[in-house]
Amino acid sequence: MILKELSEAFGVSGNEDDVRAIVLDAVREHVDEVKVDALGNVLAFKRGTGRQRMRVMLAAHMDEVGLMVVGHDNDGFLRVRSVGGIDPRLLPGTLLQVGSERISGVIGVKPIHLLKDNGDKVAKLEDLVVDVGAKSKDEARKLAPLGTYATFATRFRELGPTVRGKAFDDRAGCAVLVELLRGERFRFDLHAVFTVQEEVGLRGARVAAYAIEPDCAFALEGTVADDMPKDKDTSPTTELGQGPAITVMDRSFIADRRLVRLLTSTAEEIGIPYQIKQPGIGGTDAGAIHLTREGVPSVTVAVPCRYIHSPVALLSLDDFNNTVRLMRASLARLTRRTMRRGRD
Repeated sequence: MILKELSEAFGVSGNEDDVRAIVLDAVREHVDEVKVDALGNVLAFKRGTGRQRMRVMLAAHMDEVGLMVVGHDNDGFLRVRSVGGIDPRLLPGTLLQVGSERISGVIGVKPIHLLKDNGDKVAKLEDLVVDVGAKSKDEARKLAPLGTYATFATRFRELGPTVRGKAFDDRAGCAVLVELLRGERFRFDLHAVFTVQEEVGLRGARVAAYAIEPDCAFALEGTVADDMPKDKDTSPTTELGQGPAITVMDRSFIADRRLVRLLTSTAEEIGIPYQIKQPGIGGTDAGAIHLTREGVPSVTVAVPCRYIHSPVALLSLDDFNNTVRLMRASLARLTRRTMRRGRD
């Protein structure tokens, strides 16, 4: 399963090499051209079958949140800072892979019976250390020099109708994009981009969209599913098992209503469940893409995932497969007429 391979790959923002190798191997035989740009984005081109040329961009980011070594203690512990958004409450006791050698590490914290205030306070990231078994500062420096990346040591597992793994934001989107490239051609020219450094500022998408100059764009994501029990009766951002999540607005952009209508009408006509992501939450590559050059009509479609940006995430295989189905069917209906301006 391509999702398993992508999920288990080491790929913190700025260090996407392993993910990039998997993507290149997965799509090379299914596209007309593929290249890697200066920032490390994978740009795959699949020529359309129609006479009327139209450039459609599909983007999914390869990078994941993680940690970077910023110091070493005399006792051999590593000091780290986050790369992307990580909640420090999730980190104590977490197993890690550190550096290119994938050294095993664990985020250390004092035992509960040695903590003051019964451990009620959440430790700040700068107060945590990573234990890789080093006995001195020099040994720690040799094992993990400054700037070394670390990511969660989580294995992919199938749990009946769901799967667990790390980095579903956005290896889920990458897997959806791989499946789309392995399918039939569309009437338009498809520019698929597996972007870098989304978690630290949508950087790869910005330069890729500038180079492609697309007529419209779809960002493929893994997004928040916060459908667990709550103290207050509040609407979840998305829910597991309720289908692909379509964004109408988040913190980075407002989705193009024509593309939203294309997605929702397609889902309703062929019977694919879908949900609207709670507006105003999060941000995606679409935030950078839609502001490129003279502007690019954009929308985001995501696989709902519980516990994103944490050591272990969870998603529904039905949601994943329905995201592939919805995107394939919607793209098959996409024409220049779809993008004509009318009354929204």
